[in-house]
Amino acid sequence: MSTIQTSMPPGAAMGEPSAWARMKTNRNFVALWFMLPAAAFLILFLAYPLGLGVWMSFTDEKIGRSGVFVGLENYEWLWDDAIFWLSVFNTLLYTIVASAIKFAIGLYLALLLNRHMPFKAMIRAIVLIPFIVPTVLSAIAFWWIYDAQFSIISWSLIKLGLITQNINFLGDTSWARASVIIANIWRGVPFVAITLLAGLQTVSPSLYEAATLDGATSWQRFRYITYPLLTPIIAVVMTFSVLFTFTDFQLIWALTRGGPVNATHLMATLSYQRGIISGRLGEGAAIATAMIPFLMAAIAISWFGMQRRKWQQGSDQ
Repeated sequence: MSTIQTSMPPGAAMGEPSAWARMKTNRNFVALWFMLPAAAFLILFLAYPLGLGVWMSFTDEKIGRSGVFVGLENYEWLWDDAIFWLSVFNTLLYTIVASAIKFAIGLYLALLLNRHMPFKAMIRAIVLIPFIVPTVLSAIAFWWIYDAQFSIISWSLIKLGLITQNINFLGDTSWARASVIIANIWRGVPFVAITLLAGLQTVSPSLYEAATLDGATSWQRFRYITYPLLTPIIAVVMTFSVLFTFTDFQLIWALTRGGPVNATHLMATLSYQRGIISGRLGEGAAIATAMIPFLMAAIAISWFGMQRRKWQQGSDQ
């Protein structure tokens, strides 16, 4: 009598789970499912608009009229556009100066707030107020502060005898650049200060105690303990600070509209003016796309800096 043998998958007799069952219990697979909604959101609201904007920069599209592919014509036009290069200069000046001062003031405030002092919680809340206030409201407040006739700064300086007439903060090119930078610093310092303060909270007090027992000064404790341990946080904070400052639009547009004489036009405001107000969507998209290399450079500097061993351990090796 012949026996009938049925073929079974390897491991089935031992009760091994199927490939699908193993996949469902795999942590990486489960993580992928949890990430899908966020990935779909990013693709829909970030990646797609970015790709559409880059494609539009190669067309002559205008409001109310679909465009045709024109290649690099928009970029060739911008290459010879003096206002565009002025906006690049303004953007770099605005970003570098504002970010550097925000870091210096924010670090000082973080170190100050990390000490034991009365009403520390209240002071931290007050420091955060400029970052919480909507940008447009901040711009309106600074617009009154910088008003050519009713500026409280000009009034105070006149009363002190330091000047004889009101300063036209937003009507003079040099004063206008300085004024918008100061306004951006006022708004951005709380973000830097609070984030660095959170990083300082992770530094063990025993390290400072040991350094103090060894006779280290305040500067030496900062140089060899605080700064090395805080460097990864500084890299992240300054990356976001640079990105936020470089792409700033609301504050500039509400204060100066890019004036006077395009002295405060950033690449973001010029893109809006050319693309939306003037209706030349292709040209506006080209200006916005030209911002991408600068943003990628800022991200790359932070990324490679964080990967270096001496950034992680505070070593000079």
